Amino acid sequence: MQVVVLTGAGVSADSGVATFRDAGGLWEGHRPEDVATPEAWAADPALVWRFYQARRAALAVVEPNAAHLALAAFERRAAARGHGFTLITQNVDDLHARAGSSAPIHMHGELARLRCERCGAVRRDTTSVDPERFVTCGAPGCGAGALRPDVVWFGEVPYRLDEIARALADCTHFLAVGTSGAVYPAAGFLAEVRRRGARTWIQALEPPDNLDASDRFVPGRAAEILPELLDELCR
Repeated sequence: MQVVVLTGAGVSADSGVATFRDAGGLWEGHRPEDVATPEAWAADPALVWRFYQARRAALAVVEPNAAHLALAAFERRAAARGHGFTLITQNVDDLHARAGSSAPIHMHGELARLRCERCGAVRRDTTSVDPERFVTCGAPGCGAGALRPDVVWFGEVPYRLDEIARALADCTHFLAVGTSGAVYPAAGFLAEVRRRGARTWIQALEPPDNLDASDRFVPGRAAEILPELLDELCR
């Protein structure tokens, strides 16, 4: 058995992490194009920096919930039984790792990391969260290039797509949790594994855009539903 799990904002919602886009299409009061594109960073880096510094600072006051913990426990059970397991997340928080997941694939990057625009060096930094103070690179020979959040903005290519493609190619059991099914390329993963014959589960508050009649859809909050649903995957 080769299990692939894709998580979205619904997994972290019960930890108090904002799901970002509201009913009006705004991201915490901002248009996405004003705070989450390379063009926005070039036009108004101070605004984008403040926006992401607030989100980075919020990591210190949230904790993994039952859904994160259940996924970490499932990974350990799968390994003990000789099953393959890949966790792919669209989330940029670090709650999967803090819950004990060994190697989540952050396809949209991580708030806990900063990346130098000049030399490309990446460093983990959860303490430099002053919204009014930019951080510069300290890599040897760089010359103090500016650091930006190491997250994937609209118009940028998600990370680790080759690894994801290999996991999807081998997948026999696929579970999407807390995703809208509207953001590509992640929204296309379900269709891909269906074509390859994988069994598919979807867990979310509401049916996602990419739901198919062949999927087993389980409505509800991830923190309440996921522990039992993961047991079903093992049967």
